[in-house]
Amino acid sequence: MTTATQSTGRPAGPATHRDSAARRDQSTGRTLAVLLRQRIRRDRWQLVIWILGIALLALFSAASISNTYGDAKSRAELMQLAIANPAVLMLRGLPQGTGLAAVTFFEIFTFLALLAGLMSTFLAVRHSRAEEESGRAELIASTPAARVLPTVATLIHGVLANVLLAVATGLGFIAAGLPASGSFAAGAAVGGAGIAFLAVGLLLAQLMMTSRGANGFASAVVVLAYLLRGIGDASGTITGDGSHLVSAWPTWLSPIGWGEQFDPYGANDWRPLLLQLGLAVVLMAVVFALQSVRDSGAGLIPERAGRRDARATLAGPLGLAWRLQWPTILGWTVGGLFTGLLAGALGSVVSTSIANDPSLGNIRKAVGQIGAGGSGTMTQIFISAIFSIVGVLAAACATQAVIRLRQEEAGGAAEVLMSTPLSRVRWLLQFLLVGVIAIVLVLLAAAIASGLAAVSAGEDASTVNSSFAAAAAQLPVALVYLGVLALVFVVLPSWTIPLGWTLLGLGAFIGIFGGLIGLPTWVHDLSPFAHSPVVVGTPDWTGGYWMLGIAVVATAAAAVLIRRRDFAIG
Repeated sequence: MTTATQSTGRPAGPATHRDSAARRDQSTGRTLAVLLRQRIRRDRWQLVIWILGIALLALFSAASISNTYGDAKSRAELMQLAIANPAVLMLRGLPQGTGLAAVTFFEIFTFLALLAGLMSTFLAVRHSRAEEESGRAELIASTPAARVLPTVATLIHGVLANVLLAVATGLGFIAAGLPASGSFAAGAAVGGAGIAFLAVGLLLAQLMMTSRGANGFASAVVVLAYLLRGIGDASGTITGDGSHLVSAWPTWLSPIGWGEQFDPYGANDWRPLLLQLGLAVVLMAVVFALQSVRDSGAGLIPERAGRRDARATLAGPLGLAWRLQWPTILGWTVGGLFTGLLAGALGSVVSTSIANDPSLGNIRKAVGQIGAGGSGTMTQIFISAIFSIVGVLAAACATQAVIRLRQEEAGGAAEVLMSTPLSRVRWLLQFLLVGVIAIVLVLLAAAIASGLAAVSAGEDASTVNSSFAAAAAQLPVALVYLGVLALVFVVLPSWTIPLGWTLLGLGAFIGIFGGLIGLPTWVHDLSPFAHSPVVVGTPDWTGGYWMLGIAVVATAAAAVLIRRRDFAIG
């Protein structure tokens, strides 16, 4: 006999069942609130950096474009430059008029959406696959939270972060003097892209066995979305007065491309937000379905069976560091190769366009403002400018080398290694050596591809030398990121990952595009990319020597200080 029957003499009625269901709902709500507070507390500083940084980029970009292209004539010339050159459209966005607000959205939106995607995928993996790797997810699953509520909490946390990002981005545009309605639509386009990529990150966390693999594939998806959008924009159709483009079909395969279709300062069409949110809903349904059938800690993409006996190269820390990082290095190297092909193939096209149309003479000046600049043939200037993007890939590869150090430490693997005769200094330096090798591989692949593509397009064989010189100019920049982030890892280990990606993103945007959009000189000079050696025309390696010195000093300081601190696990 049940307790309800014993106390009342009657079977439990509908009211009793309703009370029991209400108590369960209250318990579920309290558990979900606890999980959500834990995520907000854990990410509070990282999200502040991401959201504030993206909002400030929106503000500074809008203000700088207003100062640089304040009159209609200069904006019309800028749009003419963009529409005439596929490379500019690949890097920028979709031309939608010559108004100040429309030009601002064209210049900055795709980069903001790219950053929102990276922020969201990193957040998703951090609170899902990384938790399973550490064993914390299994502990939480043994509580009333079970396995579903943590994923729900991560989803709510990510959506709230992107809503806040959308509002902050809109306010940044408004603070620069752009119309409020269009500014909030632009913010929604950024936030909507972030929510779509949040679901991508959670899905890949279900598929991959490791957080490293999930983050790597998620980042690749974000970059692929950016490239698909670029291809669609570059092959779009000119409409109207010649300052508008209609995207080709590849743009419609990308959440970033959907964001462009808002046309916030023109048509102000919010319907593309339904595509971004719809993709997130579909992917989240798949996430919950997969989570219900897989074991905790397992991935749906199985690991490849390993060798019975380890290779001799794994006997030392250098071989281990390479083994842990080679898939990531391969991915960045392939990215460098394709970017090099783009630089070599399009350099000749841009040079020919200017020769055939004197009205496009401003292209030379604008392209020269990307990166360190210099004087020389248009093909050389263009290759040097595009190699600034290759420098970002090399610096990203270096950043991940240091992040891998932090992951090894946080997971406890480093402490196990330290129980052997291996010293902390040697462990650190071997990982950094792999980072140097990775940087060289990315730059070398891009240089070879660029030189071959340029020669195939009919350029003189001397262009090969220009490609290798442009690659060499990015080496000090990447080494600065490697050395400085290594010092951050030693001094502030818990800040390694958020600071690493934030510094890289801000440095890339300010250094590469700061001159083009007219950022103040002191802001532009904050980025290492603004000081990369000039190799076009009269070479100037002054900035390169300074950066090499900073990299050496930072690495030496990291090697000295790592002797004196404890390992920070978790």
